[in-house]
Amino acid sequence: MTPVPSPGPLDVVVHSGAADWWVILAGLGPLAVLIAALLAFYINWRTLKQRTAADKTALDQKREADADALRQKTEADSRAEWWRRTQWALDRALDPDEGTKALGLATLEVLARSELARTEELELFDIAWKSVSGDENGEENGDDARVDAGAGQEPAFVDDRDNLGENGMTDDDSTKEVGP
Repeated sequence: MTPVPSPGPLDVVVHSGAADWWVILAGLGPLAVLIAALLAFYINWRTLKQRTAADKTALDQKREADADALRQKTEADSRAEWWRRTQWALDRALDPDEGTKALGLATLEVLARSELARTEELELFDIAWKSVSGDENGEENGDDARVDAGAGQEPAFVDDRDNLGENGMTDDDSTKEVGP
């Protein structure tokens, strides 16, 4: 197909006056698109920054909660194992054989020095010691202990103020009374 020439000459008219408002607006279109793109970029960047900070905070809180849970579980496991050993020692301390009884009492003495022993357990040890030794009033070996402690001195008790535990605290420092 052959090209067909235009039927007549084209007249081009140039206006030398002020441009109409829609012409100016049409000329600023690409600038408006660029400004909108920059604004969208800034908003998305701030959103991403905020989400990153929130995720970091949530991750830090999760790590702290996990560490606390692990610490609590470790302490509970340690106390459960301590109590299992205590039951074993109490069973041996109540055995009629003197050698087994001595082993149980020695084990109870070591367990009483543990930082895991609370005041209630120490009271249980005192009761068990009295029942094993056959002393209901706790006076059988009390005079000997005072003599060994020296003139005018009281014998030291486990986690007494003068006999702090391995953690530098007594049971009184870490216990709280509950009740009416």
